[in-house]
Amino acid sequence: MRRFLLLYATQQGQAKAIAEEICEKAFVHGFSADLHCISESDKYDLKTETAPLVVVVSTTGTGDPPDTARKFVKKIQDKALPVDFFAHLRYGLLGLGDSEYTYFCNGGKIIDKRLQELGAQHFYATGHADDCVGLELVVEPWIDGLWAALTKHFTSTRGKEEINGALQIASTASQRMDPVKPELLHIESRVELLRLADSGRRDSEIQEQNAVNRDQSSALIAESEPSLTHSVPPLSQASLNIPALPPEYLQVHLHEFLGQEESRASVTPVDPVFQAPISKAVQLTTNDAIKTTLLVELDISKTDFSYQPGDAFNVICPNSDSEVQHLLQRLQLTDRREHCVVLKIKGDTKKKGAALPQHIPEGHSLQFILTWCLEIRAVPKKAMLRALAEHAAGPDRRRLHELCSRQGAADYGRFVRDAHTGLLDLLLAFPSCQPPLALLLEHLPKLQPRPYSCASSNLSHPGKLHFVFNVVEFLSPTTMEVLRRGVCTGWLATVVASILCPDTQVSPAEGGPAPAPEVPGVCSISISPRTTGFFHLPSDPAAPVIMVGPGTGIAPFIGFLQHREKLQEQHPEGHFGAMWLFFGCRHKERDYLFREELRHFYKRGILTHLKVSFSRDAPVGEEEAPVKYVQDNMWLHSKQVARVLLQESGYIYVCGDAKNMAKDVNDTLVEIISKETGVEKLEAMKTLATLKEEKRYLQDIWS
Repeated sequence: MRRFLLLYATQQGQAKAIAEEICEKAFVHGFSADLHCISESDKYDLKTETAPLVVVVSTTGTGDPPDTARKFVKKIQDKALPVDFFAHLRYGLLGLGDSEYTYFCNGGKIIDKRLQELGAQHFYATGHADDCVGLELVVEPWIDGLWAALTKHFTSTRGKEEINGALQIASTASQRMDPVKPELLHIESRVELLRLADSGRRDSEIQEQNAVNRDQSSALIAESEPSLTHSVPPLSQASLNIPALPPEYLQVHLHEFLGQEESRASVTPVDPVFQAPISKAVQLTTNDAIKTTLLVELDISKTDFSYQPGDAFNVICPNSDSEVQHLLQRLQLTDRREHCVVLKIKGDTKKKGAALPQHIPEGHSLQFILTWCLEIRAVPKKAMLRALAEHAAGPDRRRLHELCSRQGAADYGRFVRDAHTGLLDLLLAFPSCQPPLALLLEHLPKLQPRPYSCASSNLSHPGKLHFVFNVVEFLSPTTMEVLRRGVCTGWLATVVASILCPDTQVSPAEGGPAPAPEVPGVCSISISPRTTGFFHLPSDPAAPVIMVGPGTGIAPFIGFLQHREKLQEQHPEGHFGAMWLFFGCRHKERDYLFREELRHFYKRGILTHLKVSFSRDAPVGEEEAPVKYVQDNMWLHSKQVARVLLQESGYIYVCGDAKNMAKDVNDTLVEIISKETGVEKLEAMKTLATLKEEKRYLQDIWS
């Protein structure tokens, strides 16, 4: 076997899952993958590594390497390293990212660039997979092409060496594969996806299913449109290339539970976790607003939790109790929900390097694990669909095969990924599917804590922490009737319902919403700090600041303004730069968040420029149509924006939606710089890039 080193840097498990897939497929193609997390520096040494290196790297935040790669990145960025430090190294890198964010795949790009600066060379072209359109669109062909690239590498470095039988099979198969798009890969590679492992029985089974499907084709065509549960020609009549069945590796036992108390803290053993009582909850929007926005105040006075304005923190949240109960019922495990889950690695597993999932703690009940540990709403990967198909029958089995096949990629994107279809949706849509508990524990990722921006200053609210969120609501993708709430926002809305008060828009003198007496200790939630602290006010208070935050994107800027107000009170003779705020919402009378508080800051001169836009309000009488969005207001004040950024060494902060707003604001900034300086757009883009490098253009955005 020809060995290569396989490293992954993951934040939420995506990169790890892809690396494990590469590891599994390596054996079939005649290679041996030495798989490690990039943080396990004691298990590999790139300085002395002679085998080719394959790296899978995700991106977190607005463009940072994942937490597991922080030490590695810091180590290789040591300026004392010689330029030929990695001259012996040959590598291929797959970066994961989301093009809705400005720094697309930046985690991988940082490592890729630095490896080359230190002399390493590609044996295989870098791939950049986009979660916005579907990682698999790049991941699958990149993995397919990897084997030919590795073969070429070993052949070129070891001379004319006889290739073993497994590689000959892969080479033969490669001649039957559609060519990989040249814009994705520099190395031409043609490798066929693995067909069903035991092709004899299952190929005939697929043919039988095809026959059944053809008999029913007239009915399907009559419906004219495909759906999650059925396809139309040509897919419904196609012979399918489906991924290999993921090897089972967990043995699950359910034992009578001893009844000890189960702690949420065990869910996140790495980060410090603080219990913070909710002391106040305010509804900031009217009841007829399109979205419901809540402000929650936490009492952190008895904890060691500290923060600066602009910081974010994690809320550790559970899955919906009703969804957990439905899942238990569907698995026919309701009567065993309090049983303790005991996991072991199957002795006969074919999964290389099989290990117990670290996010499933020992000694906890099945209900606890489904509630606090597993992301049951996660969009299933194709490997999970392939595994689910083994436990389905008839048309359900065929359709699950289609959705995980190469031929069904478009349907997977439309009906699974883009529709945010989860496990419960699949089990509802495919009633014959009866998966074992082990399958869920093997494939469902860790339930991630949800990040929120701090919306207060500890100078203004000592011992308190405010945060703001919209209560997310959407329809179920399978029934389109069941209204669901966001995992965390729905839970928080339920938790604070008993103490929720309307926003009374307090008087300016009070400087903040205080609608009702505090209700201490009603409920505590678990929070943890986030390590990326970049979204802070300038160290020089004289530097001018532009803040762009429509909707709940205003949250960190309320903290900024509270902080600046206290600093100016403490230093009345100090020099403080101008503060601009571009805020936007739908309706002035329904969802103008923190209206009175913003007016208070403006009257006191803390906020020197307040520019607000309302996207859904119609003009009154004969007045001109108001600007609709924050970027429209920025364009109206283009001279001032350009002067602050280009002449006064100011800072601009953007917080909110990544998909539309952040891109539109970025494009508007390019237009402003181009217009006000008289340069081409390309030069304007370079100027904006310089602002980012100087940390004077900062984003805290989410999708």
